[in-house]
Amino acid sequence: MPNKDSAKKSLRQDQKRAARNLVVKNAYKEAVKAAKKTIVAGSVAVDQIKEAQKKLAKAAKKGVIKKNTASRKLSRLAKFANKITTK
Repeated sequence: MPNKDSAKKSLRQDQKRAARNLVVKNAYKEAVKAAKKTIVAGSVAVDQIKEAQKKLAKAAKKGVIKKNTASRKLSRLAKFANKITTK
């Protein structure tokens, strides 16, 4: 446990930030999972891919994940969609 007041405050802030980041991370992970599930089912999931794109962009903008990470995840999702739908 921290001893100084500033360290205690820092700990409280870190816990709040971690909780907020977890909500955003779960949101984009669920969006990506839903899009992949729909793609595997065989239908074109344009709406769900757009939703995943929105969630990833928002997570990157908020600093939860890095910009390049969001870009990479979105690229892999699009590549997966193209691979499955062209078969």
